[in-house]
Amino acid sequence: MAHASAGRRPEGEARVHLETTSAAETEGVAARLASRLAPGDVVTVSGDLGTGKTTFVRGACRALGVTAPVTSPTFTIGHRYEGRPDVSHLDLFRFAGLSPAEWGDLEPYFDDALVFVEWPEAGLEALPPARVGVRLEHAGRDRRRIELVSADGALLEGIGE
Repeated sequence: MAHASAGRRPEGEARVHLETTSAAETEGVAARLASRLAPGDVVTVSGDLGTGKTTFVRGACRALGVTAPVTSPTFTIGHRYEGRPDVSHLDLFRFAGLSPAEWGDLEPYFDDALVFVEWPEAGLEALPPARVGVRLEHAGRDRRRIELVSADGALLEGIGE
């Protein structure tokens, strides 16, 4: 069962902290978040290698009706999945930054889709603003700590339940 705590920072940014004990619980958190999002929303997904970034995105995709296999796009940069709405899954791990030409290659992924960006740090200067930032951390064995951050506090209310 995911355990949650929530807080609101003085500048209006809402944060929710959760801990999950399995991949299925991590996918469940992502599914609850995905059901609240719309085309055009960007979700950044950060964390060390093996913390469950792709697992998180897979949970969101399943909740949005994606039936195709959801895999890490590390070597292809991005995947676009047909869903309700369509979902784009980008991975910027191999980038040190985004040139205008590289942004041009990524821009179509943002058209009429909900977009999840793994390793967003390389593209923060070029990416559209994130509606939600997700940070995953190892917490031992299959346990993960998940932090969700959004300027839209209502978006995160009850997400850990």
